[in-house]
Amino acid sequence: MGDLTMKIIKCVVPISGGKDSQACLKLALQKFDKSEVLGLFCDTKFEHPLTYAHVDKISEMYGIEIVKLNNGDVPTLVKKHKRFPSDAARFCTDSLKIQVGKAFYKQLAQEQGQGFEVWYGMRTGESSQREKRYAGIVCDEVMPPHCFMPSKYPQYLAKLGIMIRLPVVDWSTEDIFEFVGDELNPLYKMGFDRVGCFPCLAGGDYWKAKAFGFDDFGKSQRIQVVQLAHEIKKNVYTTKSYSSKIENLDLMVQTKRKSKLLHDDLFDAPCMMCHI
Repeated sequence: MGDLTMKIIKCVVPISGGKDSQACLKLALQKFDKSEVLGLFCDTKFEHPLTYAHVDKISEMYGIEIVKLNNGDVPTLVKKHKRFPSDAARFCTDSLKIQVGKAFYKQLAQEQGQGFEVWYGMRTGESSQREKRYAGIVCDEVMPPHCFMPSKYPQYLAKLGIMIRLPVVDWSTEDIFEFVGDELNPLYKMGFDRVGCFPCLAGGDYWKAKAFGFDDFGKSQRIQVVQLAHEIKKNVYTTKSYSSKIENLDLMVQTKRKSKLLHDDLFDAPCMMCHI
């Protein structure tokens, strides 16, 4: 965890490399001294290199420490659950972010002998689900973790003095962009509306396809996901317009493996999953 026992942390901001968590960090630094704010980056091992670089840049730019933790990776979880994550089954978020954060919060509060606020970047404007889930919450409200997310956070966190705040819950996307300014993750300027995981396998099919054809890293992610889809016999796409294009996936993977051309052909030829 680093030498955090010499200072008292009053605010922890989970950092994803995205715009909302960065806005939370900027707001936290307006309320607390830099020495009282700590960033937390839970690494899914499924991020774009530009996102990893941006997390480091955030630490340098704002002069705060960002603790980096990891408890596995997305492909391993997909194999374990024998399915891809979805809105209804975000096991990746639970295992790689929520559980990691929960353990870290407990340890930090116990080590420093007092609690702190955790500032999350959730917004009602992100989706209809979040609009319903966070309805009635205001940006300056603090709440016990178990009230914020009863199924994920136990009551003992509140007993340790840990409280949750959603400081940008009622902000629009335009508000976020204006507040953060030119300090954003460069992936936004390259046409992506979200940057956490590349791509988010629980996200929309359009964005998965876009990521898979974006650059060399995206194409390498496509290869990995094609192999995962073959192994678990599941389709990474959820809509007919995309899923119908995967009908020859099994044959494609077997053929490429036999000919030892999997890597080259998936880079040079249109993907059977998304035709990019």
